[in-house]
Amino acid sequence: MNFVVRVLVTALALWLTSLLLPGRVDVVDDGTNGGTVLAVLVVALVFNVVHSVIKPIVSMLSLPLYILTLGLFTLVVNAFMLWITTWITGQTWFAGQPSWGLEISGGFWWYVLAALIISVLQVVIGAFAPKRRD
Repeated sequence: MNFVVRVLVTALALWLTSLLLPGRVDVVDDGTNGGTVLAVLVVALVFNVVHSVIKPIVSMLSLPLYILTLGLFTLVVNAFMLWITTWITGQTWFAGQPSWGLEISGGFWWYVLAALIISVLQVVIGAFAPKRRD
């Protein structure tokens, strides 16, 4: 249940980020309301899987940079996770299907800004999300 809540929080954060940075961060969909919701949910799912699988490995490999920059390297790692998500969701996996996914235009610093906004929104939205029962 906790994973589902994280995906929903991430989906809302991604959608709000695309509204805050129009033209730079865009969730590509088929143009319908249902398609938009589905695209945002799938991108959020991919983003959470990337964060769960790849981020711990990258964090361990870059531990000296975390220490050297007093934790600010987290922004670069989060931007890299966002880039991996855009790469995965930008692929045309099925021929003939409309393309969908996450697009960020403008380069590295827009990835950093989008990752920062998504992280802040996840914290704020997550504060209102239901908590795990033990």
